[in-house]
Amino acid sequence: MDRRKALKLIASSLAVSGVACTNTIKPNVNSANKNLPSNTRDKWQNTHNRTWLGGEYWSNPMEDWHLVDGAAECKSINGNRTVHSLTHRLENTNQSFQMSTSVQAIGGLSYSGGAGFRLGVNNEVNDYRSSCFVQKGLDVGIIGNELEIAGKRTPLSGVYSSNDVINLSLTGKPQAGAMKLSLTAILAATNERIGQMTLIVPAAHLFGNVALVSNFKVSSHPKELSPRNRYRFSNWQMQGDAFVVTPTNKFGPILWSMYSLNDTRTAEGFVLKLSAFTGPMGHDDNQFVQLQIKQDGKWRSHGQSQLDPDAWVATFRIANWNAQSDSQFRVVYQEKHQDGSETPDVWEGLIKANPQSKQLKMAALTCQNDYSFPYTPVEQNVRALQPDIVFFSGDQIYESHGGFGIVRAPFESAIENYLRKFYQFGWAFREVMRNQPTICLPDDHDVLQGNLWGEGGVLKKDPDSDPTASLTGGYIETARFVNAVHRTCTSHHPDPYDTTLSVDGIGTYYSDMVYGNVGFAILADRQWKNGPEQAGVVVGETGVGESPTSINPAINPPNSQLLGEKQEAFLDKWATDWRGHKLKAVLSQTVFAGISTHQPTPERYLKYDFDSSGWPAPARDRAVSIMRKSKALHICGDTHLGSLAQYGVEQQRDSNWSFCTPAISAGWPRWWLPDQVGIPHQNRPSHGLPQTGEFLDSFGNKMYVYAVGVPEVGKSPNRYIQAHEKGSGFGFIIFDTEKLSYTLHAYRYLVDVSKNDSDKQFPGWPVTIHQDENQGHNRLESV
Repeated sequence: MDRRKALKLIASSLAVSGVACTNTIKPNVNSANKNLPSNTRDKWQNTHNRTWLGGEYWSNPMEDWHLVDGAAECKSINGNRTVHSLTHRLENTNQSFQMSTSVQAIGGLSYSGGAGFRLGVNNEVNDYRSSCFVQKGLDVGIIGNELEIAGKRTPLSGVYSSNDVINLSLTGKPQAGAMKLSLTAILAATNERIGQMTLIVPAAHLFGNVALVSNFKVSSHPKELSPRNRYRFSNWQMQGDAFVVTPTNKFGPILWSMYSLNDTRTAEGFVLKLSAFTGPMGHDDNQFVQLQIKQDGKWRSHGQSQLDPDAWVATFRIANWNAQSDSQFRVVYQEKHQDGSETPDVWEGLIKANPQSKQLKMAALTCQNDYSFPYTPVEQNVRALQPDIVFFSGDQIYESHGGFGIVRAPFESAIENYLRKFYQFGWAFREVMRNQPTICLPDDHDVLQGNLWGEGGVLKKDPDSDPTASLTGGYIETARFVNAVHRTCTSHHPDPYDTTLSVDGIGTYYSDMVYGNVGFAILADRQWKNGPEQAGVVVGETGVGESPTSINPAINPPNSQLLGEKQEAFLDKWATDWRGHKLKAVLSQTVFAGISTHQPTPERYLKYDFDSSGWPAPARDRAVSIMRKSKALHICGDTHLGSLAQYGVEQQRDSNWSFCTPAISAGWPRWWLPDQVGIPHQNRPSHGLPQTGEFLDSFGNKMYVYAVGVPEVGKSPNRYIQAHEKGSGFGFIIFDTEKLSYTLHAYRYLVDVSKNDSDKQFPGWPVTIHQDENQGHNRLESV
């Protein structure tokens, strides 16, 4: 299906909203559909014990499941724990099907919470990936001494003990527009049938994902610890023409890869670094991934790399890379099985040549709240624009990703809790990252914190007093956990400039990269930032009742830190090093100004947002003064509010421009509404857009706001339309190394970038800025 036809399909499905959505994009369409083979069975009986269930499945949540002796076993007594098939969906609901599994209760309480199948798991965008996180469907199984189909029950006709293995078999036969479901329970040990039930249900209720479900009558977060069991499932089989099979939906063992290509301007020349991810493997699984490059028409090995046992990433580093031409690569994982056999899994891509054209194109993305996962409109638009490099500025995950909350301890469960959230990021954007360099910065939510003031990489002194990790300085997780998160995001980045660990053992990742005649400084603008308590600030309370126009010097300690002394020294050195490039850009998590007045509603004025890197103001001024030497454009994210602004230190508009890109999927909303609260401005741009001009932010920073993507209140029940309403989208930058300019685009969420629609970008974009303007030699709206 081509993009035009896909657009028409999704447009018709979304037309019920008031948002103009005729330029929308179809979710991923099954590309390899075929009738199911006569008998498809899980491979668990030949798989080593481990957490990850295999590429054909998605387990909810991953940390609550593991493979034990050939069965998928749930580790939790809570409800809605599911294992979804990724390759099989019930879509031909006018055809018949059959599904079976063996199930066993663990804990001696019989089948008190219910175990069996969940059918018809789907949502309004009809995507198999996002459907994995829908916690409802048509449940079929055994509960206590009864069989259940869609809430109806029939008593068992036989007797079983609490530890008996029971074979459940479900058939579906179309019947006059409906589906006749028949469920049979048989004791595995004796082959005795102990129950049978039949029910006719609407065929439409079966359309979507199919899953195994543990405790289907228990909530995900039950308030009462009533007696219930865990369950283990094996021998999951499916057959019938009602199923549509898409083998390409398989996710793993190799999940995706990311790479960077850097002109080191040393004897090592161009250095390629590539990371490949797998799911968490077991002790007896293969622990190595191999990298192969196609040379002279043949695949040649460039060695193997061991999987990191915490981050489950294998990293390759190759110096003196030939950057003059494209090179095909593949990473190969040989999955070992219990019977001694091996199955290769291959992930292929392209290492692009160092761009030689005068223009380098970058897609810049940030903040992906998972209510609009898998972000298909953004992902497809980014691919359509064919960027040369991709930048994710942080918040690849949020604590709420996928449901089921946060696990902070023990370490093994905590890191698996993080990884399954991080896997949603790769699942959505792996095609965007496959064939071009990617920079991926960790931010506060990536380390499971509401806010991060890193204090140089120290652990929180009193984590119990700040359970949401959003009020005080330091990291709430262990150094081992934080370092593992850093490895998932940055192990493929150019080598860190400084490898010194903090006093609490947390590593650094700031570095630089030269690619396509552009030099990039890759910063960590949270890791050294002082905590608010150092200034006597109480987050959420300080500033309440203060006038919007007053500046309180007490909140800006003169010796405060933002980037930290070592990172400032790095930035200062980088700013004047022009070897191998003509344009520069600073890449960091967030904007060095407080471009926010209201959150989380447009009626709630919040004067101070200490999460902003406009605070502390003295440290901000030092960072901008250093950055000014570089003539660099600052590209960042985090605020959920796209903005284009120019910093001022000694006077307005004397320093760098910043492009804070729209969120991929805005969660916590922010607004910049200075006109509504009477904050004065000067020199409003000639476009006349409201909320623009020269301002002092609440910390006293000088800033010239040229454009801002003010959102609406997201109200639509459709996840994609809601994201559009909330100001979601992405940034796109064209570096012109001949004209020494940057052309900046801010695309909205639910658009088609190939069309010439006037409203596909936020008001005020696109804009072209010359390099010299980053030192205050302004051409755009010069004053």
